[in-house]
Amino acid sequence: MKIRSLTLSDILFALVGKVETHRNFKIEGGCVDSRRVKANNLFIALPGETTDGHLYVDTALRNGAVLAVIDHLIVSDFPIVDLSRSPLEIPESGPFSLLTSNSLGALQKIATWWRAQLDLKVIGITGSVGKSSTKELTASVLSRRFVTLRSEGNQNNEIGLPLNLLDLTSQHEVAVLEMGFYVPGEIKLLCDIAKPQIGIITNVGTVHAERAGSIEIIAKGKSELVEALPPAPTGVAILNYDDPLVRQMATKTNATIFTYGLSPEADLWADEIESMGLEGVRCQMHYQGESNFLTAPLIGRHSVYTMLRAAATALILGISWDWIFFALKDTTIQVRIVTVSTQSGARIIDDSYNASPDSTIAALNLLNDLGGRKVAVLGDMLELGQYENEGHQKVGWRASEVADELILIGERSTITREAALSSGCRPEKIHWYADASSAIPYLKENLTSGDMVLVKGSHSMHMETIVAALEENQ
Repeated sequence: MKIRSLTLSDILFALVGKVETHRNFKIEGGCVDSRRVKANNLFIALPGETTDGHLYVDTALRNGAVLAVIDHLIVSDFPIVDLSRSPLEIPESGPFSLLTSNSLGALQKIATWWRAQLDLKVIGITGSVGKSSTKELTASVLSRRFVTLRSEGNQNNEIGLPLNLLDLTSQHEVAVLEMGFYVPGEIKLLCDIAKPQIGIITNVGTVHAERAGSIEIIAKGKSELVEALPPAPTGVAILNYDDPLVRQMATKTNATIFTYGLSPEADLWADEIESMGLEGVRCQMHYQGESNFLTAPLIGRHSVYTMLRAAATALILGISWDWIFFALKDTTIQVRIVTVSTQSGARIIDDSYNASPDSTIAALNLLNDLGGRKVAVLGDMLELGQYENEGHQKVGWRASEVADELILIGERSTITREAALSSGCRPEKIHWYADASSAIPYLKENLTSGDMVLVKGSHSMHMETIVAALEENQ
């Protein structure tokens, strides 16, 4: 059977309806950055924070893009086809641009139309913590049985998700897509585009609470995914039973409800959880009277939730426990927590990409499971809004129980320091610095062989500079 890919004709149909054209060609994915254009890409010119993609249309077309979408006239060496005019005059050869009323809207229309042409299962994943690891592990497991597309990196917004859909072909059987929440209505928009039949909610936490306003607003935003699912039996909502705000979402959908967690009341639940340190995690899962021990090379006890979500999706799609066992055991997914060795002999747990109270406490729990002297290097957690004090306090309390030495970075981490001190942490165990670079000399001088060092903080705290500096010692 011939594999169908997105074409010029598809794009024209999506934007203006059926168009008779003497010329047609295949589109191989989309791009919004002219520096990353690949051969046969569709380039979408979008305004950015510091520049405008319209300035780079010709660069993109010269670098291999076969078509560009623009929303205002530009000076270009390539032909421009105005979609508001009829009949359309498609150039005989070479790359060209399509002039639309709104480039982003055009991208979303194309993605919506193209997804609707394809017969596949779409799995949407959202939540405050664990979206990316769930996406990666779920896609890894499903790819053992199905031709599977996964969203790239953290492309989980109104630009990234439709770009990912442009990569679909008729060969794909499953798409696993991450969906981010920043403002009310955003996940609904993403669902309108992707039309998921299965929705996974990881949890509801205080990430982005400053922008959203409250945890209740965050929960409402996440619930847009389950509200968008088709009714049972086609639609399935996979909900975290252990999170009350997620569990309540069962009332907001007519889809089948499938719960997971550590409680026997969940449809799929786990116990006998064993952290094997940096080697992975092991647990026993129970489902419909059957129990199975499973392992995965994921770091930390909290990773059991990621395993549960991947297993739940696999079970819903008819994959057997034997397949799930081997898929989890042999997965080679790259998660954000990585370990780095230094010349001093210390081992760094690099979880520097981002931080929230829940994810930081989970990382501290991982540190607690490991041997050696435990050093926690923690930066501010940003965008917590009204939960800023509470979040930093909780981290301080747990850090005081786990860490032999606590390195705190940033203005808000003074709250963490006070909480740790109030929990009995000795003052000489705590060192505070205004920014990440200021902490590097102390760490270089004082880390020793056998130390386990957790590095974590919000992305804007640049905690990765600490990891890079300590790596330079090698």
